[in-house]
Amino acid sequence: MRKSNLFQLAVGGFLAAAATLSSGDAHSGAPRQVTPNSSGHGFASVYGDIPADQAEALSTADRIKSAAASGAPTLVWEALEHGEKVECLDCIGAVAPLLYDSNAKNREIAAWWLRRRIFGVFGQGEVYQQTIGVLASDGDPMRRAYAAYALGEFFATPGIAACAQALASDADPRVRAAAASALGRLNDDGGGALGTALGDTDASVKTAALRAAARINTFSGLSSVAALTMDADVGVRRSAVEVLDGLKATDTVMVVLAVAEKDSDPGVRAAACHALGTFGDATTLVALQGIAKSDPDTFVRDQAQIALRRL
Repeated sequence: MRKSNLFQLAVGGFLAAAATLSSGDAHSGAPRQVTPNSSGHGFASVYGDIPADQAEALSTADRIKSAAASGAPTLVWEALEHGEKVECLDCIGAVAPLLYDSNAKNREIAAWWLRRRIFGVFGQGEVYQQTIGVLASDGDPMRRAYAAYALGEFFATPGIAACAQALASDADPRVRAAAASALGRLNDDGGGALGTALGDTDASVKTAALRAAARINTFSGLSSVAALTMDADVGVRRSAVEVLDGLKATDTVMVVLAVAEKDSDPGVRAAACHALGTFGDATTLVALQGIAKSDPDTFVRDQAQIALRRL
């Protein structure tokens, strides 16, 4: 009886798949139903009572190209995510322009899909090399910035040098900030370029470099990060404190304590109190007690109380 049931399920799964494929032939843009059959149990054993039109589906080449042409983020995301393993050389030319789309989600999923291609992306003169070229010389700074972000999402080594160069020499701060973010995604400081960017004249570039530094396993420029706790820009100061907190930079405890006691912005002071709790240095006990008692901001006082409990 059990073998008979399994056989019926397998046949049912085969027929469902055949019907779906037949439908796909009639409407070539429609997705193909995923019906795993390696175990012989068919659709029902995987999806249970879920209607077939609500189950996962593989994108066809036509669907990928159609979604890319529409630019609609929901359609693009669905088609590319369900087309992760679909090899379609014609689709590459349709998806590649999305690397420069105004919608960040479209850019992200396009890079995600492209970096999974076996052919057509990383060869001589193909998409990846073209992206490096855009970052180096395109006349539109937003296209250069989007190219930098794309190189970060490709996770390929040549992007490190390209982003480091842009970070050091591009005239537009949007491009430099994008290049800094990309180096964080690539888990590399660009041969010191990221540390140098902490001294950039633009606050957005310094903030991007700080956030990237927090993501790099071997970042060693903590002194530069600590110096930014006294930056004129409040966002930069707060980001610097948060990076020191995230990296558990206990050697900077006195710097962070000074921020907790003296910074003009309550958000920065609160972040510094949180970092002191992370450091767990008992020498800050008396100072934290003072902050918890007398800081003019309620949230800062609360953060100091929490930090005291962590010492």
